[in-house]
Amino acid sequence: MNDFSGDYIKPELMACCGAREIQDNNVVIVGTGFPTMSANIAKHTHAPSAVLMQESGVIDAQPKRPALSVGDPCLNPGAAMIGGLVDIMGMLLQAGHVDVGFLSGSQVDRFGNINTTVIGPYESPKTRLPGSGGANPIGCLARKTLIIALHDKRRLANKVDFITTPGYIDGPGAREKWGMPENTGPHVLITNKAVLRFDKDTKEAYLASYHPGSTIEEIRDNTPWDLQVSDSVHETLPPTEEELRALREKLDPFRMISIYEKKGYV
Repeated sequence: MNDFSGDYIKPELMACCGAREIQDNNVVIVGTGFPTMSANIAKHTHAPSAVLMQESGVIDAQPKRPALSVGDPCLNPGAAMIGGLVDIMGMLLQAGHVDVGFLSGSQVDRFGNINTTVIGPYESPKTRLPGSGGANPIGCLARKTLIIALHDKRRLANKVDFITTPGYIDGPGAREKWGMPENTGPHVLITNKAVLRFDKDTKEAYLASYHPGSTIEEIRDNTPWDLQVSDSVHETLPPTEEELRALREKLDPFRMISIYEKKGYV
């Protein structure tokens, strides 16, 4: 039996941070990459009764490797149900049955708004991005949203160039003003440097914990707004041996997660 204690890379820490936000019996919509790894770590450790869904229609998949897309055939064998987009986004999400939506974005701002549409002005952008997919309705209707992003002034923004998926929009009351259900919205923003949470009054992201190897000063210097620091700020707990065993032996035996190091998640 392998000893995993003290041996991890930053993407594994981020995946474990995401897993800790999922509770037993939660209904969770996940995508690919970090979201599906985080959700499955939770299911193999402290949340065995969580129900995991891909927007493509697969419920409680049992993949033997990380899925490369929401329609990856590795999701089908052993799944509890193979349905369709309408089953997930209509019957479950729009009906209010989804507890957690797990998203990522090219640009995320202090209110948890996500941009996956354009960088720069919409009419003449510097870069066109893939668009929403299912992220917009997930961010609008899931009871809480978990977000993964790189921590630098290019990926984080005081204000996103375009709101593809609404967070708290421009502050308290904005979601309700635009017709979104009460008590929904971003819950946590997990980066390669820290865990940020959202203030219940201002709805702005603040520093809750800093990852080993990062400092509060470094994190604030790499955040494009005046990042507030929790009175109880602390170092992020490293992955447990149980979490790493689930990830490496059951979910990602080929260590595909290491590719995120090449994408800057260090």
